[in-house]
Amino acid sequence: MSKQARGARERGAETDIASAARGPAQARYTAKQGQYLAFIYYYTKIHGRSPSQADMQGYFRVSPPAVHQMVLSLEKLGFIKRTPGQGRALELLLRRDELPDLT
Repeated sequence: MSKQARGARERGAETDIASAARGPAQARYTAKQGQYLAFIYYYTKIHGRSPSQADMQGYFRVSPPAVHQMVLSLEKLGFIKRTPGQGRALELLLRRDELPDLT
């Protein structure tokens, strides 16, 4: 096994250990995805409606395509549900205890 392959394997093992330490629910999404999910949760709780993509763009200081791609990814992974063609129609499919703290 090459040195590069061995290093990648060891990093994978470290990631698996870190994921197991966080628990089964939190291990399913990346740190960045977790922040978007937490933002959706808290925004909805405070405002009584889900955030628009423009709200997420402003909070995370990213481009509109970056937010849109994240929303599509979160939907594909089954973390949110959305109604295409309808604004502010994100529904979080995780419980609060499955989400990280918003930083």
